[in-house]
Amino acid sequence: MTAAPLLEISGARKAFGGLIAVDEMAFSVVSGEIVGLIGPNGSGKTTMLNLISGALRCDGGEMRFKQRPISRLATHRIARLGIGRTFQLVRVLGSMTCRDNVLAGLAFGASPAWGAAAVARADALIARVGLDGKAALPAGQLTYIDQKRLELARALALAPELLLLDEWLAGLNPSELHAGIALVRALRQDGLTIVLVEHVMDAIRSLCDRCIVMNAGRKIAEGAPAGVLADPEVVRAYLGEADA
Repeated sequence: MTAAPLLEISGARKAFGGLIAVDEMAFSVVSGEIVGLIGPNGSGKTTMLNLISGALRCDGGEMRFKQRPISRLATHRIARLGIGRTFQLVRVLGSMTCRDNVLAGLAFGASPAWGAAAVARADALIARVGLDGKAALPAGQLTYIDQKRLELARALALAPELLLLDEWLAGLNPSELHAGIALVRALRQDGLTIVLVEHVMDAIRSLCDRCIVMNAGRKIAEGAPAGVLADPEVVRAYLGEADA
């Protein structure tokens, strides 16, 4: 018997006035996968992540996580079910230390942690994402790339089963990108299922089992990265008719 998908999306829709940002999206994610959600700018990828995480409410359709409906749940309840995320525009608590940023995640997860055990766990997560030795630094003093790492550590503090990464690898230099890809791959080996929105095609090819391509709010292709990225409709969506 085939196991039920970890995440199931059926007919998801989101409109902002007359603009339909997500239009009848349907896909599923199996436990242990890394799935890339790709497409040109403005295609609805981040909106789709916002719907899954509860930052936005669906206008229609259904979303299920571990077979439980989540379309109408508040963000904090979805997080406690086991969905963590990072944001395209990094959101750290700049006046707080790196350790306190991660402790905030540990305090509000499904199994809250406090005291010395929480501090030890926070410091371990900070080291895990490559910020060893920076636990006591104010988050606002970190470079942009290190703030991305800190936001990832805070998401991991929730002990998610599904991790949503919104352009987490964007803006990295080649050595940072290599390290970032290795870290994402290691998180999958730790048991995480990952959906990532990404424009870095080297990362998509290296990491993803499947890609789902969006354009103008709709799914236009799905499959293994090599085949999807060679699909003429996908090429047209990225380059336009004149250049395809």
